[in-house]
Amino acid sequence: MKKMNVKAFVSIGMLSSIAYILMLLNFPLPPFPNYLMIDFSDIPALIGALIFGPVAGILVELFKNLLDYFMTGSATGVPVGHIANFAAGILFILPTYYLHKKLKTRKGMSLSLVIGTLLMAISMSVLNYFIILPAYTFFLHAPAMSAHEARKLVVAAILPFNLVKGLLMSAIFMLLFVKMQTWIEKQTAINEI
Repeated sequence: MKKMNVKAFVSIGMLSSIAYILMLLNFPLPPFPNYLMIDFSDIPALIGALIFGPVAGILVELFKNLLDYFMTGSATGVPVGHIANFAAGILFILPTYYLHKKLKTRKGMSLSLVIGTLLMAISMSVLNYFIILPAYTFFLHAPAMSAHEARKLVVAAILPFNLVKGLLMSAIFMLLFVKMQTWIEKQTAINEI
């Protein structure tokens, strides 16, 4: 595990702030329901994980969601959406981080991002079916969805949405990574000393 010094804590704070701002710049995609919003706030968390280790990425995900919850609140009164966003971010950045540690090339990063996207999309589908959708219906006092309706929503909207979101984040991240790879590797080496 990489050591956490003052520089790491300050960087995590800055990356969390950037992630929070990116989270506010969310937008819907026309084929999906309006409550499924695309944002690129997982990119700073991934940068933090690559430089300072997986704990830094998790902390950036945590802090951006806490900031958003306290600043904007939640329709349910309980941070169900924020917990879902936190889980999605973790499920995207951790597999990407660990695979990239093994495959330290640009092609390796591309493969890591694709596998991170697939794992996030599949895992979030399962979590939505069993936990997140029932939590929303419970806290919003809405009629419960039947198993068939929930399965249909997950397969028709949530799974493809998370695949599209992951691929868009991967494409944007790769554009940044091509320019920042040398700097990221240098910072990683400095923090491992």
